[in-house]
Amino acid sequence: MRKCIKCGKQTQIYLPQHRLALCKEDYKTWFESRTERTIEQFKMFDRTEKILVAVSGGKDSLSLWNVLVKLGYNADGLYINLGIHEYSKISQEKVQKFANSIKKQLHIVEIKSEFGKSIPEIAKDRRKPACSSCGAIKRYYMNLYAHKLGYNVIATGHNLDDEVSVLLLNTLSWNVDYLSRQYPVLPEENGFVRKVKPFCKASEKETAMYAVLSNIDYIEDECPYADGSTTINHKKILAQIEEFSPGTKLRFYLEFLSKM
Repeated sequence: MRKCIKCGKQTQIYLPQHRLALCKEDYKTWFESRTERTIEQFKMFDRTEKILVAVSGGKDSLSLWNVLVKLGYNADGLYINLGIHEYSKISQEKVQKFANSIKKQLHIVEIKSEFGKSIPEIAKDRRKPACSSCGAIKRYYMNLYAHKLGYNVIATGHNLDDEVSVLLLNTLSWNVDYLSRQYPVLPEENGFVRKVKPFCKASEKETAMYAVLSNIDYIEDECPYADGSTTINHKKILAQIEEFSPGTKLRFYLEFLSKM
């Protein structure tokens, strides 16, 4: 058992990449404060702006919404129901329950109603992996509804593991165009609302710990179409490296940002 560096209480929470031991309450405070510092560092938004948080029902997006509300930002939620059978049904229930608990507005978009087909139907017609269609459709409707509902910025729950897995993929294949779009802020341009990633420095484990300690009821199952995706395989490789060299993922990401 270690002692919390803030209050001295005994704790099992230790973050080797930061060399930090924190009790439950001080961990939540640290996590929220670091998110605010990230928002300020990259000039993502301020408290005068309307923020639309893209929520999926998972730990990252619900934790992000929770943090922004606790920090006093004007943040509502947008849930896009992809029509993925029981998975989408449970996800929507989790999101609605959470929105009710924090007393914030939740906007729900049904892809089947908007597009005429669900993601499984689109994937079947195209005979291609669902992920390729899903990402493009979600980006389109996020932007459409942010404009339609009068929001200044879209915030997504992408975490450090998400960012470095894609960064590794794009670096290995030298996808220069994609690399240029990996900055945590994509500015408003060409009809697109500003898009930001306040959790870009938070690892998946850190976000999961925050969600659990905050009693956030999130869907734990992965999307049924995510199995075998390239980014998941890259995450596993990076996790092995991180185990032997704590902080590698964060250093990799921050060094990349420093070169942009």
